[in-house]
Amino acid sequence: MKSKTIGFSLVFVATLAACSPQYRNQGYVPPQEDLDALIVGVDTRDSVNQTLGMPTTSGAIKDGNYYYVRSRFKQVGIFKPEEVTREVLAISFNAAGVVENVERFGLENGEVVVLDYRVTRTSVADAGFIRRLISSIGGPSASQFIR
Repeated sequence: MKSKTIGFSLVFVATLAACSPQYRNQGYVPPQEDLDALIVGVDTRDSVNQTLGMPTTSGAIKDGNYYYVRSRFKQVGIFKPEEVTREVLAISFNAAGVVENVERFGLENGEVVVLDYRVTRTSVADAGFIRRLISSIGGPSASQFIR
C-alpha cells in the first residue's frame, strides 16, 4: 500500500513538472550597450560588423540594410511551441555604406510598434519587410521571409 502511494506521488510530481512552461530563445539582437556604441552618420558596414556581428539577414539588394531578429518561444508539455515575442533591429545605410538609421521594432496588441530609434531620416525604407518579419508571430518563422 505504501509503495503504491509513493509511486502515485512520483507520477503526479512528474506530470506537474512536464506541464510547466519551457522557454527558448532563437535569433540574436545585440544588447543595448553595443547599440549605444554605434554612431549614426559615422559608423559603416564594416564597423557595424565588428561591433555587433553579422546580421540575421540583410536587405534583398546587395549592400542592403541589416536586420537582427530575435524570437522567444513557450512550450507547455507535449503541445506545439508558441512564439510569444519577436523583436527586429533594423540598421539602414546610405549609398556610401554609412549608418543612417538604427531602429528596434516589436509587436504590441497585434500592431508593429517602434521600440527605439536613432535616425537621420524618417524611417527604414523596408517598412513592409519589417511588418512581415514581426507580424507573423504564431505563424511562419522569420526565416521563411528571408530569401
